[in-house]
Amino acid sequence: MIGAIISAIIIGAVIGALARLLVPGRQNMSVGLTIIVGIVAALIGTLIASAVGLTHTRGINWLEHLIQLVLAIIGVLLVTRLGIGRGGRSGKTPT
Repeated sequence: MIGAIISAIIIGAVIGALARLLVPGRQNMSVGLTIIVGIVAALIGTLIASAVGLTHTRGINWLEHLIQLVLAIIGVLLVTRLGIGRGGRSGKTPT
């Protein structure tokens, strides 16, 4: 159980960071939020890959990771477009 949680955090951090690198422009979101988006994308991607029958492969499951990465890119885009990152849409504090 603890190994699965640590694994989800590590995979989530990597997936989230890759998604931020692949999304063009500057994303105004914290590192913690990046990891959360990555973890959620990794979990949902694993569920989708499992439903389609892609989880039982030998070696690295590249298709599952690709699904996770696409979901993380969508998550980063949603977070940045909705202004959930840091300081709202404009990045400025209200006066």
